[in-house]
Amino acid sequence: MVKKSFSIFILILCLGLFLVGCPKKKVVVYREQPSVVKSEEASRLEAERAAREAKEAKERELARIKEEDAKKAREGELEKSLVAKKERGIEGEVFESNLLKDIHFDYEKYDIHPRDEEILKENAAFLEKNPKMKIQIEGHCDERGTAEYNLALGERRANSTKRYLVSLGITSDRISIISFGKERPLDPGHNEEAWAKNRRAHIVVLSK
Repeated sequence: MVKKSFSIFILILCLGLFLVGCPKKKVVVYREQPSVVKSEEASRLEAERAAREAKEAKERELARIKEEDAKKAREGELEKSLVAKKERGIEGEVFESNLLKDIHFDYEKYDIHPRDEEILKENAAFLEKNPKMKIQIEGHCDERGTAEYNLALGERRANSTKRYLVSLGITSDRISIISFGKERPLDPGHNEEAWAKNRRAHIVVLSK
C-alpha cells in the first residue's frame, strides 16, 4: 500500500515537472518596419516625378520643333511673296509682298475707315510673326488737287496707318513713311473707280 502510494506520488511529481518544463509557445506576427514602408513610398513618388518630368521635357521638345517648322514655313512663304521694286525707298531697296494688304481712303480723307481695321490687324499679326521686318508705308492720292496738296494728304494717310499699327503693338522704329501724292497712281484711269483705287496706303518691305 505504501509502495503504491509512493508510486502515485512519483507519477504526479513527474507529470508536474513535465508541465512546468513545456512553456506555451508564443505566436510572433511579423510586420513591416515603418522605415521600409516609407522607403518604398519615396521610391514610388520619385519614379512618378521622373516620369512626369520626362513627359514634360518631351512635350517641350515637340513644341520647339513645331515652332521651328512653323517659322521656316513662314520664312519660306515670305521669301516667295517678295518682289523687288524698281523704285528705291527712302532707306534703299524695297520689296513688294502680297502678304501685306493696302487700305483705302475716302475723298480728301485720311482717317482709317472701319472697313479697313481688320486688314490692318492682319498686317500687324504678320509683322509680329516677322519681328525683324521693317516696312515703309506709302501714302497715295487720286489725281484731283494740286501736287502740293496731295503730297501733304498722302503723308497724313501714311501717318494714320502707322499710328494704327503702333496702337496694335508694332514698334514705331520698324515703320517709315513716305508720300507720293498723286505721282504714282495704281490705276491710270480718270474716273471714280480709278480714283478710289488710288486713294490708298501701300506697305512695302524694307528689310526682312
